[in-house]
Amino acid sequence: MNGPSIQSARDPRGPVPTAVPKGRIAYLTGEYPKVSHTFIQREVAALRAHGVDVMTCTVRRAPARDVVGADQQEEQARTFCILDAARNPLRLLGAHLALIRRSPARWFEALRLAWRTRPPGLKALLWQAFYFAEAGVLARHLQKAGATHLHNHFANSSCSVAMLTSVMSGVPFSFTEHGPAIFFEVGKWHLGEKVARASFVACISHFCRSQMMLFSDPAHWHKFSIVHCGVEPARYGAVPRGDFAQRALFIGRMDPVKGVPVLLRAFGDVARDYPGARLDLVGDGPAMRDFTAMAQTTGVADRVRFLGYRNQDEVAAHLAEADMLVLPSFAEGVPVVLMEAMASRIPVIASRVAGVAELVEDGQSGFVLPPGDERSLATSLRTLFDAPERCREMGLAGRAKVEVEFDIRTEAARLAGQFAAAEDRRA
Repeated sequence: MNGPSIQSARDPRGPVPTAVPKGRIAYLTGEYPKVSHTFIQREVAALRAHGVDVMTCTVRRAPARDVVGADQQEEQARTFCILDAARNPLRLLGAHLALIRRSPARWFEALRLAWRTRPPGLKALLWQAFYFAEAGVLARHLQKAGATHLHNHFANSSCSVAMLTSVMSGVPFSFTEHGPAIFFEVGKWHLGEKVARASFVACISHFCRSQMMLFSDPAHWHKFSIVHCGVEPARYGAVPRGDFAQRALFIGRMDPVKGVPVLLRAFGDVARDYPGARLDLVGDGPAMRDFTAMAQTTGVADRVRFLGYRNQDEVAAHLAEADMLVLPSFAEGVPVVLMEAMASRIPVIASRVAGVAELVEDGQSGFVLPPGDERSLATSLRTLFDAPERCREMGLAGRAKVEVEFDIRTEAARLAGQFAAAEDRRA
């Protein structure tokens, strides 16, 4: 059973657009490609498959350890890196001189905007100067490459570069916002200014859109649309699920924000009553040593495995073996790993933060709990450990939800429609 097909989906956002932009779309983010931002690479690939001409750009190269596999290495080779170009003083100066010759009014407008939107402090002013310099390099590159639109992921520093680039080059820009971190630094990153100047803003959830509305002028609310991050359902759950047991899985950064201490304590409480229960944690991060020690002190070290970093194929294999995914984070957007788990036909347990409840339907595809609530987490683990048939039902419901609303092909078509609409408005 695969749930409803994409063709029969009834997405609450309405019909999927079929329009494709005629021009060339430049993509930008702070580091690309990067293993933790695989969802952006997936989106780019889906747009290209949809017929969109996409050229990729990055502010800086990701560290070699974060560029994993032949596909990411190939994508890196075809991606323009601003800082690589800017390190050549002649190229940096030449880009800005060419922009001044072409349109001095635009260059000086961008300079005034950079000054006006600088965060307070001398250090922030220095960083703003870097963003302005980077924007000149990117603006000249877009002009030479014939880009007609610039799209950025995340509304922080790379979006500042995108906004300044747009003013310098005359190439309109848009951005995808994820949250929640940006909503704690709205003033620093001048979110309202970016919204006002953008052609449109893709929000990954209704929660994200509501926060964008909170921090922007109502005159610009029409620019907001919901475009989910997505996955390729066919990559997950290919083998029909066998019997469900008591194998819990966590995938994420080893950082307190992911709620791992809550998970370890809840699992320690439950494991005493379930001799067959196991917990695997996939991921790496600054708190790995602390969490490993905590597993010892809670008495579950023999039931818990810290597996470290795993690539995407290995993550899919762990999801295929697990009986449930647990993500008790304190802050998230709409985690792609939850989509991957649901596509793998396993139930999920997650915190009710940001847009999580828009993906996970409590009691149907898993459980959505108050963040930090150890007792609720333990109760949910017990419920799933005791009810293998319910795990199966939840897994099927989750798969159907992902196929309907979080398939990257459908989301790319929605985004392509936004690019085409922006193009039509300029015509």
